[in-house]
Amino acid sequence: MVWIRAASSVARSALRRALAQTPHRRLLHSTPLRPKAAPVPRAVPLSRLTDSFLDGTSSVYLEELQRAWEADPSSVDESWDNFFRNFVGQAATSPGISGQTIQESMRLLLLVRAYQVNGHMKAKLDPLGLEKRVIPDDLDLGLHGFTEADLDREFFLGVWRMSGFLSENRPVQTLREILNRLEQAYCGNIGYEYMHIADREKCNWLRDKIETVKPTSYSQDRREVILDRLIWSTQFENFLATKWTAAKRFGLEGAETLIPGMKEMFDRVAMLGVESIVIGMSHRGRLNVLGNVVRKPLRQIFSEFSGGTKPVDGEVGLYTGTGDVKYHLGTSYDRPTRGGYRIHLSLVANPSHLEAVDPLVLGKTRAKQFYSNDTDRTKNLGILIHGDGSFAGQGVVYETLHLSALPNYTTGGTIHIVVNNQVAFTTDPMSGRSSQYCTDVAKALDAPIFHVNGDDVEAVVHACELAAEWRQTFHSDVVVDIICYRRFGHNEIDEPSFTQPKMYKVIRNHPRALDIYQEKLLESGQISKADIERINKKVDTILNEEFINSKDYVPRRRDWLAAYWAGFKSPEQISRVRNTGVNPEILKRVGQAITTLPENFKPHRAVKKIFEQRAQMIETGEGIDWAVGEALAFATLLVEGNHVRLSGQDVERGTFSHRHAVVHDQETGEIYCPLDHVVMNQNEELFTVSNSSLSEFGVLGFELGYSMENPNSLVIWEAQFGDFSNGAQVMFDQFLSSGESKWLRQTGLVLLLPHGYDGQGPEHSSARLERFLQMSDDNPYVIPEMDPTLRKQIQECNWQVVNVTTPANYFHLLRRQIHREFRKPLVVMAPKNLLRHKDCKSHLSEFDDVVGHPGFDKQGTRFKRLIKDQNDHSDMEEGINRLVLCSGKVYYELNEERKKVDRKDVAICRVEQLCPFPYDLIQRELKRYPNAEIVWCQEEPMNMGAYSYISPRLCTAMGALGRGTMEDIKYVGRGPSAATATGFYSVHVQEQTELVQKALQREPINNLL
Repeated sequence: MVWIRAASSVARSALRRALAQTPHRRLLHSTPLRPKAAPVPRAVPLSRLTDSFLDGTSSVYLEELQRAWEADPSSVDESWDNFFRNFVGQAATSPGISGQTIQESMRLLLLVRAYQVNGHMKAKLDPLGLEKRVIPDDLDLGLHGFTEADLDREFFLGVWRMSGFLSENRPVQTLREILNRLEQAYCGNIGYEYMHIADREKCNWLRDKIETVKPTSYSQDRREVILDRLIWSTQFENFLATKWTAAKRFGLEGAETLIPGMKEMFDRVAMLGVESIVIGMSHRGRLNVLGNVVRKPLRQIFSEFSGGTKPVDGEVGLYTGTGDVKYHLGTSYDRPTRGGYRIHLSLVANPSHLEAVDPLVLGKTRAKQFYSNDTDRTKNLGILIHGDGSFAGQGVVYETLHLSALPNYTTGGTIHIVVNNQVAFTTDPMSGRSSQYCTDVAKALDAPIFHVNGDDVEAVVHACELAAEWRQTFHSDVVVDIICYRRFGHNEIDEPSFTQPKMYKVIRNHPRALDIYQEKLLESGQISKADIERINKKVDTILNEEFINSKDYVPRRRDWLAAYWAGFKSPEQISRVRNTGVNPEILKRVGQAITTLPENFKPHRAVKKIFEQRAQMIETGEGIDWAVGEALAFATLLVEGNHVRLSGQDVERGTFSHRHAVVHDQETGEIYCPLDHVVMNQNEELFTVSNSSLSEFGVLGFELGYSMENPNSLVIWEAQFGDFSNGAQVMFDQFLSSGESKWLRQTGLVLLLPHGYDGQGPEHSSARLERFLQMSDDNPYVIPEMDPTLRKQIQECNWQVVNVTTPANYFHLLRRQIHREFRKPLVVMAPKNLLRHKDCKSHLSEFDDVVGHPGFDKQGTRFKRLIKDQNDHSDMEEGINRLVLCSGKVYYELNEERKKVDRKDVAICRVEQLCPFPYDLIQRELKRYPNAEIVWCQEEPMNMGAYSYISPRLCTAMGALGRGTMEDIKYVGRGPSAATATGFYSVHVQEQTELVQKALQREPINNLL
C-alpha cells in the first residue's frame, strides 16, 4: 500500500502555506474539520487541498482514498486518478525512484509551487541593491523536508501532469536540476506574479512561457537592434541635458531601457495584428517616448525647447491657444516596425494629474475599435505608462482597471508599463503604499505582473514581448513593472539628496544601463568596440543635424484635426449656423420605431403604459415630453448615420425612471432597445446606451476619450445626480474646460447633470452650475460680434453651459452638437421634475423643418438660446414694468405664480444658454421692455448658481443700451450659503415660495436679503 501521513508539523505547515496560495483555494463542497484519521473526501481535487485537511492537530491519511481508487478509479477526482495511476505505474517500472514516497512527491510539488507563487520575492529586481526583502520560508528546502543529501537524488515528476518544465519529456530529474530550473525561471532579473489568476488555462500558458523557454538568448543582429535603441534613448537625454542645462524635461535617466522595451513591444504587437496604438503617460520620459517611439520630429522637439511653437507659414491668425509645457503635449504619427509593418501611434496629451489620462486612452481606443469594425479588439491597443507612486496612490487607476471587462467599456486588454523609479517625488515606498508592490492593485483584475530589473535591457525587452503576446492571446490587462531609479531626482534642477541621501550616494557611482549592456556584449564577442562607436557616432550626428534644422523649423498645420476631423473649423474660422429641424415624415417614422415594442414582448405594466402614451404623443403630435424629445434627437441622428453613445449610472432606465431606453421582458428577462431598430440592418453599436459602474472620474474620462476620436458621434455622459459629478472634477478642470486651449483638441462631449431644487437636500439639488460658469472664458465686459453671418462667439468660447426648459429645445440642442462645423463641450443642467411636468411639453411641429411652424423663425428651426415671454408681446411693450430673467425649472413656478396673482405687467424670459451669453437676444428683450425693472431670479444661493456669471454680462448689455448699471440688476434667490440647499423639506418649501413671490411682488425690489 502506497500512502502518506503528514507526520511532520513542519511539513504540514509548508503544505498548508503553499496550497493556500494556489489559484484554486475553495473546495468543491463545504467540508467541516475532520477528526483524526478521517479520509480525504473523494470529490476534492488534489490541487485544492486546504487548511481543513492540514490541521496541525490531525494527520491526513490517503490510505482509504487509495483503496477506493484501487476498487474503482472513477470514484475519486480525476486528479487523484492521474496521481495514483502515474505514481504507482512509475514506481513499478523505474527502480531508480522506487524509494520515492507519495509524501516526498507531494513535498516536491509544494516546493515547485512555492517558487511559482513566491519566487519573485527572491528575484534580483532592484538595480541599486537597496531593497532588503524577506525571502519567504517556503522557498527553503528544509521546510519541505529535503536536505543537501537529496540534491543529487532523482525524482519522478511526470505524475503531476503539469505545464511548464514539469511537463517536458523528462519525467525523472535530480532535485538539483529542478532547483536550478526554478531559480533560473523565477529568481533572475524578472519576477513573475501570476498564481493569483483563477483561470487554469491562463496560468498554464504563462507557466509554459516562463519555465520552458530557455534563458533569453538573442541573436547578434537582434542584440545590435536592442543596443541601437538603448543608445538612442540614452543619447537623447544626454543631448537635451547638454543643450538646455537649466530646463525641466523630467528625463528618463535611470530608466532608459523603457525605450527599447516599448519599441520591441510595438514590433511584436504589430506582428500579432495590431494596427493602431493609443498611449497615455505622465511627464517622466515623455519627450524621449515622443522622439524615439512615436517618432515626433526631433527638430520640432528641439524647436519647442528653443522658444516654443511658431505660427504656420502663410496662416496668419492660426489659433494656437494657450499652449502647455513640452512634457504634457501629445501627438500622433505613422511609423514602420522592424518586422516590416506600419503602425499608427498616438500619444494623448496629459496634465500633471499623472493618472488622469488613463480612462481617456481606453475611451479613445474603444472608439477606434468601433470605427474600424475591430469587433475582436485585436487591431487597436491601449498602452498606459505609469509611475510607481501614482499607480499605487491614485484612485482613477482602479476606476480605469475595473472598466477592463465591462461589455461596453472593454478594449480587449490594456498593457500597463510602470516606470518604477522607487521614489514618488520625495516619498519613499514605505510612505507611499501599504502593499509589497506598487502594482498590487492590478491583482484584483487577475492581471499577470512582470517585475523586471530596469538595468537589464534584454530582460525588459523579454517582459515587454511577453506582455504583448499575453494581450493578443487573452485580450485582458497585463502589467510590466520596470524597477529602475531617477539619476537626477524629480527633475533636472532638483536636489534629491535632501530626502534620499543613501539612495543617491549609490546612484552617483552606479553605471548606466547602456554601460552595463555594452560591457556584456563586448564580453560575449558578438559586438565590437568599433560597432558601438559606429552606432554612437550615427546617433550623435543625427541629433546635431536635427538641432541645426530646429532653428528654422516651421510647424505644419496642427494635427489637432485628424482624418475624421478634416474640414472642421478652428475658433478663428467662421462656421455658419445650421438648422436642426427634421422632415415631418422622418419624425413620424422614427417616432413610431422608438415607441413600438415587439408583439410577444412582455414589459412591466407601468412601462407598457408609458410606451402606449408615447405612441399617442407621436400619433397626435401633442404633449411630447422630455424623454420622447431626447429619443427623437437620438433617432434622427442615427438615421443620418451618426453614432450615438449614452453612458452613466442607471442611464438605461434613467435615474428618475423616465428614459426606458432599454426595456426588460418581465417573464424571460430578455431586453429590447427601440433605438437599435431605427435604421434597416442597423449596426448593433450605432446606438449604445450603457449603465456604467459606480464611477464618475473614470467613466467620464472614458467618454471624453471616446468623443475625441470622431466628430460624427454624439457622446453623452449623464450623472446620476448632477451633485455627484464633482467626483470627476479633475476632468472638468484639466481636460474639458481647457483641453482645446492647451492642446488644440476639440471634443463635442455632452454632460447631462440633473439639477434643480425639489427639497431633496444638499446632495440632490445642485450640479454646481456656478463652477462651470466660472471656468468659462468669455469676457464679461466686451460684447462680441453678434451678427449671425459673422458670429464666432461659441467657437471662441471654451464650452457651452445651458439650462433648457422644453423638450423641443433640448431636441435641437442635441442635434446642434452634430450639425455644425466645429465641436465644443456641452454642459446641460438637466431637469428632474420637468421630466413629467404638465407644462413642460412640446408639439411635434416644434421639431420639424416646416416654414411657419412654432419652432421656425426667420433663420429656420434651431435651438433657442433665449425663450421670450410666452405671452404674445409686441416689439415694444412700454406697459411692462418688470422683466424677470431666469433659467431652468424655476420658470414654471414663476409663471404659475404670475397667473395666480394676475401680474400682466411682468414679463418672464428664459435664458436657455447661459454660456456663451446671448447678448443679442438679451438686448432684444431690453429694447422690448424699455420701462421694466430688471430682475435675475434663481433657486440657488446667491454665491452659487448663475448670478455671479450673469450679472456683469447683463450689466454690459444694459450699459450698451443706456439702461443702467450693476445696481439696476435686482437679485432674487436664496441668500449666501455654505451648503447648496437645506436638508429640511419644510424650510425648502418656505424658501422656494418666498423667492417666487418676491420676484413677482408689486413693490420695487432691492438687493437686501
